[in-house]
Amino acid sequence: MTIGAALAAFLPVAVPVAAAPDPGGPGAPLPFFRRGLGDIVPPLPGLQARPGRPLPGSDGAPDRPGPPGADAAEVTAPKPDRAPTRAEALDKLLGRLARAQDEAEAHAVAGMVERLWMESGSDTADLLMTRAVAAMNGDRRDVAAALLDKIIDLAPGWAEAWNKRATLRFLENDDTGSMEDISHVLVLEPRHFGALSGMGFILERHGEDAAALKALRRALAVYPQDGDVRKAVDKLAPTVEGQDL
Repeated sequence: MTIGAALAAFLPVAVPVAAAPDPGGPGAPLPFFRRGLGDIVPPLPGLQARPGRPLPGSDGAPDRPGPPGADAAEVTAPKPDRAPTRAEALDKLLGRLARAQDEAEAHAVAGMVERLWMESGSDTADLLMTRAVAAMNGDRRDVAAALLDKIIDLAPGWAEAWNKRATLRFLENDDTGSMEDISHVLVLEPRHFGALSGMGFILERHGEDAAALKALRRALAVYPQDGDVRKAVDKLAPTVEGQDL
């Protein structure tokens, strides 16, 4: 199958955009490729949205009992201040990114987001990623590919591992493989502006301007001050939607 024929599978089928239901249970969210931009990416075998960890008692297991003699007031008393979780920190940074007033501010915030995305929670996976990035920067792509395959086996829930392999495959002109990896990224982190823009640029390269415009606009919604993406949107919009008379 040619790359062009393979990419035809990624074209939109006019799936309406709808708010994703809460995770878990019969209303669990569809994988990313089946909602919103999912009309661009096909259902790949084995690719499923990962539900969040259930809260205590949500799966039928008993809640952890409180200390002996604890009354309702003690159980419901406010907890002391704590450091924000990684997810909370990421939400806050992405909110700042969306509200940034200029490219310089946005670039600084985007860098902080990307540094958080580079944290897997596993010292082993982080060390392998450091080596993979060094291999990519040193143009040792075969070494980088082997390391990224190992990282994905070790930490399949780490969006940035899939993103780095998508980037490597893009550099190797494997657009189909890159799109497959991008779809994994967006299941795990639908706000990944790098993956969204990468998808848009691949589709544009293959002449799929309408699908490219949709992907790039999604990237711009997350990172409005991205100058390169805005230029691409401004270039594609008149072609796709027609110019005002």
